[in-house]
Amino acid sequence: MNMVLEHAAKTLSGSGLVTAFLFAGIVFYLAGLLADKLTRGRIHSSAIAIFLGLIAAYIGGLITGGEKGLADIAVFSGLGVLGGSTLRNFTLIAASYGAKMEEIKKCGIAGFLSLFVGIFTAYTTGAIVAVAFGYRDPVSVATIAAGTVTFVVGPITGQTLGASSAVIALSVAAGLIKTVFIMIMTPFVAKRVGITTPRMAMIYGGLVGSTSGVSTGLAATDPALVPYGTMIATFYSGFGCLLCPSILYQLTRMILPG
Repeated sequence: MNMVLEHAAKTLSGSGLVTAFLFAGIVFYLAGLLADKLTRGRIHSSAIAIFLGLIAAYIGGLITGGEKGLADIAVFSGLGVLGGSTLRNFTLIAASYGAKMEEIKKCGIAGFLSLFVGIFTAYTTGAIVAVAFGYRDPVSVATIAAGTVTFVVGPITGQTLGASSAVIALSVAAGLIKTVFIMIMTPFVAKRVGITTPRMAMIYGGLVGSTSGVSTGLAATDPALVPYGTMIATFYSGFGCLLCPSILYQLTRMILPG
């Protein structure tokens, strides 16, 4: 029995990326069952999958004492590649396919302005929360605030400004909480606030950002709206990576000289 287990572990470790896809498939399958049986589709399976993934990453960190969750375990090392920036960026780009140019043109200046309103609002909210919890140095406040923009912008801002690993981790946590909240709430509020057309989906994506949250929330609302909301939310992350470590950080330094 031990020899079989050792052979299986060696095989899985030698095909790390395949194992990662298998593990992700199992997680998504379980998330789908939980979404259907426990919430009757009210909460999208992707939100549950993220929650299960966070639990698995926490357990992996406890077991290995490492910093990459399950990816620090040899059998699951492929998760580091599957969850890396390259495949993530391909996914974000692919999600925007299917959007029609004529619908994008209808969004006009409103979609462009929604990006700046959304980023500034999220950053300001995150900065206020950071200060409320006792952070006063501009680098920490800016990093946590950037994490509130998205969990991608937070680490990029923190690494650019030289924030500590603990603060960067907090920024990621803030972004993940926001993402899950958007996933859960979008299907409930979409029709009530008028997110029923491509134009409104783009404005919504610009206001709240979080490509994962917007795409999943809109998928549970109307799959036809996903490419539009996702496309603008992707621009949101890009603008956030430009504005947070530069202009917004300098404004933070002016208010909190440290």
